[in-house]
Amino acid sequence: MEETNQSVVSEFIFQGFCTSRELQIFFLLPFSTLYLMTVVGNLFVVILIIIDHHLHSPMYYLLANLSFIDFCLSSVTTPKMITDLIQENKTISFGGCMSQILCVHFFAGGEMVLLVTMAYDRYVAICRPLHYTSIMDRQKCIWLVLISWIIGFVHGINQLILVLELPFCGPREIDSFFCDISLAMKLACTNTDTLGIIINVESGVLAITCLILLLISYTYILLTIQLHSNDGSSKALSTCTSHIIVVVLFYGPVIFIYLWPDSITWVDKILSVFNTVITPLLNPVIYTLRNRDIKNAIKKLINHM
Repeated sequence: MEETNQSVVSEFIFQGFCTSRELQIFFLLPFSTLYLMTVVGNLFVVILIIIDHHLHSPMYYLLANLSFIDFCLSSVTTPKMITDLIQENKTISFGGCMSQILCVHFFAGGEMVLLVTMAYDRYVAICRPLHYTSIMDRQKCIWLVLISWIIGFVHGINQLILVLELPFCGPREIDSFFCDISLAMKLACTNTDTLGIIINVESGVLAITCLILLLISYTYILLTIQLHSNDGSSKALSTCTSHIIVVVLFYGPVIFIYLWPDSITWVDKILSVFNTVITPLLNPVIYTLRNRDIKNAIKKLINHM
């Protein structure tokens, strides 16, 4: 029978976060607890910013979007990873795998651009304070957030289209707990070296462009803060420190995974867990603990209960 260039694999099999049955049971409660805290923490930040009119400013509007993206990014892979810890057969349908690839790149790409937008907001607030309200008006904020979502969606669709062109006709095992695009490509029944370069370049251009813009923005901000040492600058430094910590938490694992020459499977899995479970949990914690306005809003909410 003549072979066709169509996928005949109906599902993939995950090897999971670890192979030991004892470790899988051990990790069930911690990962479930972390995911629950991620969902509650991020949605709490979103709701708090919506209901408290004192937080209706560009910075908190962007923060609410970041929390929502973190909630979505974590929800793409973590529930499946948790349920697979108690299952012998860790399978995912072909459509489910492609959906994971699309959503992971959609939300991760959107978060990269949103972090740049948040840096731009702080740059205007600190370096051009007299023009802040005119530059960062409501319409500008909405457009900046829309651009973040659009770029993330285009990035995700680009990655998905490239993978959908591949013929999957044999191997089905993915040595991970989610459909990582680089691991899924290895299962294709054709040479994917050129396609791998294209995918890495597309992702790299987005990531490096955003990283350069972030470095430029925060360099300007820190230099401006250093030149103006007062109470206002101290508050600005505290806010920017939170932003910088979030950027480092997001980009650190990404840079290590994609730039480290020798890929080590268990290290990649730990870093992937960090990006999809730990970082989305830490973001609301960092902003809540370091932000006076958010803490005051929480106190006010508790007092009204």
